Amino acid sequence: MKILVVGGGGREHALVWALTRERDVTVLCTPGNPGIAALAPCASVPVTDPDALASLAEREAVDLTVIGPELPLSLGVADTFTERGLRVFGPTRAAAALEWSKAFAKDFMARHRVPTAGFRICHSAGEALAVLSSGELGYPIVLKADGLAAGKGVVIAETRAIADQAVHDLMVARRFGESGDTLVLEEFLVGDEASYFVVADGADFVRLSSAQDHKRIFDGDRGPNTGGMGAFAPSPLLTSQMEQRVVDEIVVPVLQGMVDEGRPFRGFLYVGLMMTSHGPKVVEFNVRFGDPEAQVILPMLAEPLSTLLLDATSGQLSSRAARFSTDKFVGVVLASGGYPDSADNGKVITGLANAAAVPDALVFHAGTAESDSHVVTHGGRVLTVVGRGTTYEQAIEVAYRAAGRIRFEHMQLRTDIGRKALTAVSQSPV
Repeated sequence: MKILVVGGGGREHALVWALTRERDVTVLCTPGNPGIAALAPCASVPVTDPDALASLAEREAVDLTVIGPELPLSLGVADTFTERGLRVFGPTRAAAALEWSKAFAKDFMARHRVPTAGFRICHSAGEALAVLSSGELGYPIVLKADGLAAGKGVVIAETRAIADQAVHDLMVARRFGESGDTLVLEEFLVGDEASYFVVADGADFVRLSSAQDHKRIFDGDRGPNTGGMGAFAPSPLLTSQMEQRVVDEIVVPVLQGMVDEGRPFRGFLYVGLMMTSHGPKVVEFNVRFGDPEAQVILPMLAEPLSTLLLDATSGQLSSRAARFSTDKFVGVVLASGGYPDSADNGKVITGLANAAAVPDALVFHAGTAESDSHVVTHGGRVLTVVGRGTTYEQAIEVAYRAAGRIRFEHMQLRTDIGRKALTAVSQSPV
């Protein structure tokens, strides 16, 4: 079987890594990165050109294309592939609205009684400022750009002044362009965050695993939001009882609601959760595997990924739990200087081979490139270094021991990834 993976980040490196370990599977990637290129040939077709991607799949006679990032899904790549008779894993543009339009996602959840934060949708700065002035959602308050913003279009405002400035930045100064044309204002939920993943074929689904991401740039969850500075899996917050609640109260209603609205969802569904005192509530949906969650979940998988993906594209999934290792995985993101506001590109990276040589460690490339025979930084999040262990403590130790062997100028990393897993959950939400 020949599989094309579309994308060039850490998530796609993890997908390629998992698929190339399977028998009778060959992998092609576009655009890839130096880490992916060490495992599979890479083409140079942009992920934003649906027709060019379909032509690549036809030319290379691939059996299945797996769309990694959210942007091509929002542009209708899956629709183009289907129209041309090509097998593709990933939701249609209409189904992908769960991610590319936060306003759609919130209205959808309200229609289908999926638990989430109270909210207001605003189509102008004046409307948003009026909601803030009313105080109806309280403070802190969460402001979200409606469209895609690389995981950075969210502001948690502690005060009215900060919220007003966020409205200006998103809707007037248009920090994220047209993504800020509509703004979602949400009540601030109190609790611990976790993520839950399934593979869906429109009607049925296979349960994957849970994880916990670390969004803020600095230790102790301080500083601005990022695309993710690290993750660990599985999450101890998702006990078997709590997982069943997430499935019954969120996953099943969402997938059935998408069918009812003529948008059947086929692909990876990422459910971002807040574990509140009133139970799990949805913070956000992603319509693809998370990054860096993919880097810690895919190494846990104890069955062929390609079979799951093929069954999902052909509507042959039977609802069950996927088979996983019982080991724990912790992934630490190494970011470039200036991130998340900018990327300090072109810095030579050393120690990659030494890090990969650490037993039970994996190094996934994200924002890297080759220059003069060197691997250099080429993006905000540069690498994800993953450690494996029978306990979270062991996995943390392995990840940081391997990360400590890597160097590049102005490198940033959090030193507390995985620490939340060590804190016993004294009382699970009910």
